[in-house]
Amino acid sequence: MKNKSSQPPAKCLRNRKQRATTFLFTAPYIIWMCVFILIPLGVVFFYAMTDANTGLFTFANLSKVFSPAFMKIFGRSIWYSLLASAICLVIGYPVAYFIARQKPSVQRTLYLLVMLPMCMSFLLRTLAWVGLLQDTGIINRFLGLFGIGPLHLIRNTGAVILGMVYNYLPYMIMPLYTVIMKIDPLLIEAAEDLGCNSRRTFQKVIFPLSIPGIVSGVTMVFVPAVSTFYISQKLGSTSTTMIGDVIESQFKTAYNPNLGAALSLVLMVLIFVCVGIMNRFAGSDTEGQVVV
Repeated sequence: MKNKSSQPPAKCLRNRKQRATTFLFTAPYIIWMCVFILIPLGVVFFYAMTDANTGLFTFANLSKVFSPAFMKIFGRSIWYSLLASAICLVIGYPVAYFIARQKPSVQRTLYLLVMLPMCMSFLLRTLAWVGLLQDTGIINRFLGLFGIGPLHLIRNTGAVILGMVYNYLPYMIMPLYTVIMKIDPLLIEAAEDLGCNSRRTFQKVIFPLSIPGIVSGVTMVFVPAVSTFYISQKLGSTSTTMIGDVIESQFKTAYNPNLGAALSLVLMVLIFVCVGIMNRFAGSDTEGQVVV
C-alpha cells in the first residue's frame, strides 16, 4: 500500500510554487540592488575608512569631515535644500490641487506640461538660467530698455535657490497631485454638508489627507537638492559652495577619493536622518509616503 503520509500536501506544494515564483520575479531586483547599490556603498565605505597612502584602516578621513569648515558647508547645503523644498511646496501645492480638480482630459494635458521640462537635459536647463540671469543676459537687456540695471542676478544665494526650485519643482507636484487626486470627493461633500466653508474644508479634510504627499514631495526635492553641485557651480559663487561641489573637487581636482568617500558617507547618513524625520510627520498613513 502506498504511504500517503510521505507525499507532501497540496497546500505545501502550492506554497513552494508561490515561493519559487516570488523568488523568480524578485531575483533580478535583488541582483540589481547588489550590483548597483550594495557593492558601490561597500566601495564608498572602504575608501572612507582607509588611508590613501597605506591602505590601512583609519578614522582620519571622518575626523577631517567633522572639521568646522566642512560642517559649515554641510549646514549651508541642508539650509539651501530645506529652503528650496519649502518654496517648491508653496508653489507646487496650489498647482497640484488645481490639476487634480480638473477633468481627466485636462489633467493629462496639464500633467504633461509639468513633466515637459524634465525631458530636457538637466545641464541645459541650468545653463539656460545662466543666459537669463547674467549681467549681459536676456533679463538685464530687457530691463536696460527702461533704464534699469544691470542688476546682479547671478552668483548669489538667490540664483542658486532659483535654480534648485526650477529643476526640482516637478518632483514636488507629482506626489502632491497623486495624493490629492485620490481624496474621496464624498469627504469634501460631507464637510460642506456639515457647515464647513471652503477654508475649513481645506484645513480639516484636504490638507490632513494630503500630508503624505507633502512629505513625499519634500523628500523628493530635498534629497537631490542637498547633494547637487552643478547648480551651485553655474549660478553661485565661492560663498555658496555646497557639499556636492566639495565632493566633486575631491575626486576631480584634489585627487583625494578617500576624503571624498568620507564626505559622501556622512552626507548619506545625514540624508537618511533628515528623511526619517520628515517621514515621522506622515503618521501611519503610507499613501504617497516615501519610506526609507
